[in-house]
Amino acid sequence: MSNRYAWLLAITMLFPMGVVGADGPTLPPRQQVLKAATKLAPEVREYVRLDDAVIALSHIRVIDGTGQPARDDQTLVIRDGAIDAIGDAISTPIPPGSKVLDLPNHSVMPGLVGMHDHMFYPQPVNLAGQPVRGVLQFEQQSSFTFPRLYLAAGVTSLRTTASVEPYADLNLKRWIDAGKIPGPKIHVTGPYLEGEGNFRLPVHELSGPEDARKAVEFWADQGVTSFKAFVHITTAELRAVIDGAHKRGLEVTGHLCSITYREAAELGIDNIEHGFVLATDFNSEKKPDICPPTTEQSRAAFVVLTPDSPQVRDLFQTLIQHHVAITSTLPVMEAYSSDRPPLQQRVLDVMSPQAQAGYLAQRVLQPVSRSLKKEMDLERAFVKAGGTLLAGPDPTGIGGVVAGFGDQREVELLVEAGFTPLEAIHIATENGARFLQEEDRIGTLAPGKRADLVVVRGDPSSKISDIEAVEIVFKDGVGYDPAKLLHSVRGLVGLR
Repeated sequence: MSNRYAWLLAITMLFPMGVVGADGPTLPPRQQVLKAATKLAPEVREYVRLDDAVIALSHIRVIDGTGQPARDDQTLVIRDGAIDAIGDAISTPIPPGSKVLDLPNHSVMPGLVGMHDHMFYPQPVNLAGQPVRGVLQFEQQSSFTFPRLYLAAGVTSLRTTASVEPYADLNLKRWIDAGKIPGPKIHVTGPYLEGEGNFRLPVHELSGPEDARKAVEFWADQGVTSFKAFVHITTAELRAVIDGAHKRGLEVTGHLCSITYREAAELGIDNIEHGFVLATDFNSEKKPDICPPTTEQSRAAFVVLTPDSPQVRDLFQTLIQHHVAITSTLPVMEAYSSDRPPLQQRVLDVMSPQAQAGYLAQRVLQPVSRSLKKEMDLERAFVKAGGTLLAGPDPTGIGGVVAGFGDQREVELLVEAGFTPLEAIHIATENGARFLQEEDRIGTLAPGKRADLVVVRGDPSSKISDIEAVEIVFKDGVGYDPAKLLHSVRGLVGLR
């Protein structure tokens, strides 16, 4: 348990009925949820379908997020923002006065926990339609559209996994928590921690380990809860980041190139992004602290690997022994293939005309991917070896991965990779909650946990594409209308 939660647990155990602070008495957790629900601004209430004190979901299939088989014909009772009871519909009493939803042919599952869910959208072409990626990359902060898209798709908690406007992300979290705007619970990652060679306009380029240490201290003081090392960071800078973050009880992840996965694990990194496709461990030309100037050598080394390759098995064991989680971001990989993903009208509908045109123009320029299937095989083998896999879409790349829809697509691609639907849902819910040290509150469905859950038509435990058929999303027991949320952002992605 990290330092930031240890004190909260201790206080809760000592003062189960609430504590007295500088601003007066603090309400117990359940009453805090009720108070939060009652202070939702009119701009948020517009998207609320249900906020009754007691809600019963009757005759529903329960997918609890643990990976265990789904249970048919269940009743799930929500009381005061938390799960009060789950059991067979025939024997589980529905409390008098409940708002009852009769939901045969529907399923309920935990809210998704997005572990690579940025609050910005890429601008891979300039106003003249010319590609700029890899020379100078622009991003559009998406504080209006993305929180609504995430929530509408069933993402009730997320980690931003690096920011281009960290104050915007911090304020976004605070305003959502205060009930001013709709959105999921947000764990804010600090700005990209990048070494010499930065290609992102809003990103500060570190000048050395002391600069890295100061950055960690400053942003930890502002309220971020994790950090992300980026492509060109040096070993000394990463060591300073990890040491500084761990002293504050915070985690570090990385989109790595200049540093191999093995080196990062031995330095103490907690998490590595994008599966294994970016690992430079297998590039024989790799030099210390240098990101290879071309990706071709690393990619050529990657595509010949198999889960049984000795160097792969050895890397898996190093990561597992050092407790390093790997984040799967299959949707952003899939987008770099001209034959994938299947174009969906719902995705195109939320894009601005400029974003839609830019994405479609870039899509036809992509080759057919040789890496996606390999990445899937390695992620499946990593879990089989005992590794921890997290899930997130990474809504960047050429613009085809959109917040929320991308989170659903990630779960579908995990199933394509060979995981069962129940395993894929477990990765996208409980694994993320456990990594965030929130598993006692979210990530699975059980009495006493927060009522952060998603009701979908159909049965994603047998047909994973049903995960897209979201009927209602509960966050702290408040039921949001996904159709209204999606309508509010139609044509706006890429603009705000």
